[in-house]
Amino acid sequence: MKRKRSAEEKKRHVMVAWTNKAEWDQVRENLYSSDAALQKRALGRISAWRSRCGRNLPVAVDCTADLVRCQVPDRCAQLDGLALQLMYGTALTRFVNLITEKQQGRMARPLHQLAGKLKIPVWIVYLRHGFTHGTMPSLNWCRKGCVAALDWLQQHYWSRQLGGDWGPQSDEEDEDDGKDEVTRQKEMEAYKKVRELLISYESEQYQVFEGDSAGKEKWPAPFAEMSWILAEIKQLALESCDLLVDVLLEDGFLMPTSEQLHTLGCGAFDAADANPQIPQPFLRFWLPLLRTLNSLAFIHLFLEKLFTELKHLCGDPNDHRAFFICAWISEIILCNGKPSDYHFETKGQRKARLKDRIFVNRVPLRWQQLLAACMDSPCVSTPHLLKLILADMEHPLPLETQENLLKLSSIYTQNELPPSSPSPRRDQPVYTLESLHEKLQRSRQRRSRELQGSGSQREMSDTDAEKVRLLRGSAWQLCTDNTLWKNYPLGKVPGQSDDPDCLMLENFTLMAFPDQPVDMEAPNLHPPRAAAPAKSEGLLWSPSDISRIKSGMKLF
Repeated sequence: MKRKRSAEEKKRHVMVAWTNKAEWDQVRENLYSSDAALQKRALGRISAWRSRCGRNLPVAVDCTADLVRCQVPDRCAQLDGLALQLMYGTALTRFVNLITEKQQGRMARPLHQLAGKLKIPVWIVYLRHGFTHGTMPSLNWCRKGCVAALDWLQQHYWSRQLGGDWGPQSDEEDEDDGKDEVTRQKEMEAYKKVRELLISYESEQYQVFEGDSAGKEKWPAPFAEMSWILAEIKQLALESCDLLVDVLLEDGFLMPTSEQLHTLGCGAFDAADANPQIPQPFLRFWLPLLRTLNSLAFIHLFLEKLFTELKHLCGDPNDHRAFFICAWISEIILCNGKPSDYHFETKGQRKARLKDRIFVNRVPLRWQQLLAACMDSPCVSTPHLLKLILADMEHPLPLETQENLLKLSSIYTQNELPPSSPSPRRDQPVYTLESLHEKLQRSRQRRSRELQGSGSQREMSDTDAEKVRLLRGSAWQLCTDNTLWKNYPLGKVPGQSDDPDCLMLENFTLMAFPDQPVDMEAPNLHPPRAAAPAKSEGLLWSPSDISRIKSGMKLF
């Protein structure tokens, strides 16, 4: 029996979707490459595999393709944060469900137990639970989960399929993997602790807001429970400030939801506003925590994270999240205003100004990095933020450079210049005879440009009149309005209704063709007989209609 079974095993063939081992190896290398183009090529090959074998494609290959399909638009900055979170959430959920599915028996067992047997990090299962049942994890945690899942697939599927090229792991490699898993478990526990403390802070603040009728005007001093929460958060900031800032920038905390704004009584705001400001009740809601965390390292890291998030959201100018990111940047820079800007204010004015400030004393910011980050993340509020940075710099740039930067940002974001933007040529007084000559020369050049513009407009008006005369009596009209055609999709004109029958003509005639086949390429040497039209059914065009069509064709 042994010999017969071994002979059958020798004759047995396994049908796979890939052509040979070289193709499989190339797809594996491209999937784990840092080049998005190579990853796209590998995803295309896997799509071909799926068309060949259908449902018989290995689960590990399918999960790897889902995860890499999330990394490609993330590296190319093709999607915003929420769309990427949803993509990562779907891929991670499918990874956990499909990998642990075969481990389930008749009785359902918890996923974290099955994941532990398969050596899948348990915190990935917690991420999956967050996507399906709880609050959606942040984009940074989605990326970490994707990398960890791809590492697991590389270790437990792709490397093992190579055979002799990849032997079993050594004890040192197992020890390193164990250390990585312990580190990730600690990070996940710290992440949960930060979220729980921030949720406790919000609960305490909401109780104060609901219990005090004057909560909107002046927030009371923190209670004993709040003092303990603030002390714990401050201790966490000393241990892992990076993690704390990441959690603070998640939706529901410093990025409020519409329900939170409604609860705090914040009025409506325009997400496309070029000068964003934090609503005062919402600012006072987070003021005790931000004052507790006030330090030079926290402010530097906070601004860096804000500009990084803004860079990912610069594609959508009306984004709710982008509005509050720009508003927090503006608030911090305004808190760091120069003392000379408020030199003549009274004590009452100073007290009212500093009442809702995150910090009072001026701190040395990294101005060159802030300027580069602001220009690298263009949005509708970039001219406003750029103006604040240029005005607050310790060593300001030349006025002409400031003006050029503001003009460049306004052109790139298609906004108007701020009303108080620096203009050295316009505000520069006349001190010498040479400067007076330069001013007169500039005014003459401006006047000549205006005259040339009026002459060109007159020529354009004559041309338009000629076009209107030629189009008189036809169905076409000349549009002389200054219309932004980029706002209208192809095939639609201003004022057109959404009714699909709006372009239908009221009076029209039908033309019927003869039943016999017509050769369109051969020349028509013999004219049709007079009896031929009588055999066709329907209405025919009259000679007057044909002459009218010919005259219209000559016009165009």
